[in-house]
Amino acid sequence: MVAGRRVGNLPEENGRLVGRRAELAQVARACERHRLVTVTGVGGVGKTRLARRAAGRLQPSFADGAWWVELSPLSAGREAALPYAIAEALPLADQTTRPMLEVVAEYLAGRDLLLVWDTCEHLVEDCRKAAATLLTVAPGLRILATGRRPLGLACEEVLALDPLPVPGADEDEAADAVVLLADRAAEAVPGFTVSAANRAELAALCRRLEGLPLALELAAARLREIPLPELNRRLDDRYAILGTTDGPDYDADPPWHQALRTAIGWSHQLCTPAERLLWARLSVFAGSFDAEAARQVCADKLLPGQEVPALLGALVEKSILVWEPTGAGERYRMLDTVREYGAHWLRGLGEERVVRLRHRAHFLHLSRTADAAWSGPGQVVWRDRTVEEFANLRAALDCCLAEEDGHAAQELGGALWFFWYACGFSNEGRHYLDRALALAPGSGPARAKALLARGLVAVIQGDGLACIRLAVEFREAVAGDTDDTAVFAAAFLEGVGHAECGRHAQAAEVYDAAPRTRPGTGRYAAMWFQLQASSAFVRVNLGQFADAEMIATELRAECARRGEVHVRAWSDYIRALATLALGRAEEAVAHARNALDGKRRLHDSLGIALTIELLASAAGTAGDAAQTARLLGLADQIWDTLGTPQAGIPELIATRQACEARTRHLLGDDAYRTAFRTGYDTHLDTGITEALRPPDPSYQAPAQPDPTG
Repeated sequence: MVAGRRVGNLPEENGRLVGRRAELAQVARACERHRLVTVTGVGGVGKTRLARRAAGRLQPSFADGAWWVELSPLSAGREAALPYAIAEALPLADQTTRPMLEVVAEYLAGRDLLLVWDTCEHLVEDCRKAAATLLTVAPGLRILATGRRPLGLACEEVLALDPLPVPGADEDEAADAVVLLADRAAEAVPGFTVSAANRAELAALCRRLEGLPLALELAAARLREIPLPELNRRLDDRYAILGTTDGPDYDADPPWHQALRTAIGWSHQLCTPAERLLWARLSVFAGSFDAEAARQVCADKLLPGQEVPALLGALVEKSILVWEPTGAGERYRMLDTVREYGAHWLRGLGEERVVRLRHRAHFLHLSRTADAAWSGPGQVVWRDRTVEEFANLRAALDCCLAEEDGHAAQELGGALWFFWYACGFSNEGRHYLDRALALAPGSGPARAKALLARGLVAVIQGDGLACIRLAVEFREAVAGDTDDTAVFAAAFLEGVGHAECGRHAQAAEVYDAAPRTRPGTGRYAAMWFQLQASSAFVRVNLGQFADAEMIATELRAECARRGEVHVRAWSDYIRALATLALGRAEEAVAHARNALDGKRRLHDSLGIALTIELLASAAGTAGDAAQTARLLGLADQIWDTLGTPQAGIPELIATRQACEARTRHLLGDDAYRTAFRTGYDTHLDTGITEALRPPDPSYQAPAQPDPTG
């Protein structure tokens, strides 16, 4: 480990960490001495908060940062869920056909990096296997895990986290548990302070709740309504009456403390019937959710929809829900232990399956809406919203597969074609679509859309033969369909398959055979835009630059009228390719910057890398070899996360190699390496911003040294 800048994705801390100085130091020492450290303890003891603070302290020691992997939203038992979650957390957008664990291992192999796996207990076997693989191939990797049980590897250092210290019966000094309780009580009851009059009651409450942080926070929330002495008395009564029998039985797992069972069960008992019902039904959500999703999934005759917003607010006040303001609006989430309690009651009500199916139906509707709106002005918003809801979309897809409902899985996976294709999730799309298609063979609209989505995944992954095969299957699935947009989808898949196999003339023939008229509406109308973009790109590779520019210019105009960003950016990229080849370098740079801006807005890593390399070629044409090398380094920073440089396209590989060779010759090896490394080490957002900025008109590229001396 070496000192470096703060790199990573650690979540922001909510609230201060009380006490735990010794534990923080212990975790830091353990991570220096051991490559796998697991913090264990009962639910609610504060494992996540401790790991977050420890990772923040350790982060500058890792040259390649500290990266948080949230595992609680993942379904237990889902094959290969963990590698996808790790890849999603890392700046890793691999779009090849390789197994994801192999991709992650290759990415980590040469890096000095800390991974934090939070909430491992339901994925212990997967975590054990993944840790064994990754630690073997990545000598600079450290893993800090949290869970209710160890992972069980020989190299693992296990740190058991105990509850906070509580004062003894005859002590009145402020132990950490009292400090935490008083801190949270002050948040719940403005003006609350520790005094001589309430110190003994606070200490007694901490002892009753065994110093367990979550239990203390739940109790503090009750002080809005119940005086401290009354709270103590009621908890005494609850211990006597309920003991450890209330709530889920976790004897097979490290058991809950009686204190936590009592605090959560008592909070449940003091909720209104409507609040209890909403709490139970909300347990089907994975990750966070918004108020409208809660209403759609949880409301019925017993729980009227108009009451849901107020009930959400009440559950936030009781610390059952965590409120999270975001740029797109308000969202809510549950702590894992609270969600488990709600899930227990949902099963007891006999409602688990029906509420999960309502959850699935809601996110299928959301996906259909996004599909219909994708080629319009809300494209960036829909991209961001779909990414934000991905944990719930995963849960809905997992529900389809668990129910062995191939039709629903194909509907949902197919509606999300844009997400797999344009938002960087192709590998996970392949995982779901392959299973959905295997569950329900045959034909029909749902299967056809899923086949198209799977074909689009193959496009991104550079699997031309799969594209052609899927084009054939798609045509069979839509045989007899009256939707006249299907022809564009089939032609696009077939044509791009030929192009990815290097048969550009054959691809052009397929595209030329498609109808010229742009379709109106239909399930596959977006494929007309994809076909036009691919057709223009094929003309570039055939040397038909004027034709490519004409097709791309007309396509861009249509995209601009619709407010479409994704294909418009590709059309700008192709215009830049064509005009650069036609000797109009300044015009090419302007088109490329427009393309880069669109790709940046959609977080399209592949498009960003390709466009930066195009800007590098343009800089080389203008004689600025140092800028060319810097841009090539910036592009390589992205290619390292994608798996296949230049998307595996031979023509683009040849262009990149020629550009690099020419620049090395102009600068010399040492100067090239220095400039390249400057670009590679630049923060990606900073590098993109600089690439988008027009140069100072008074700037002249420096004379390049003669490498021959």
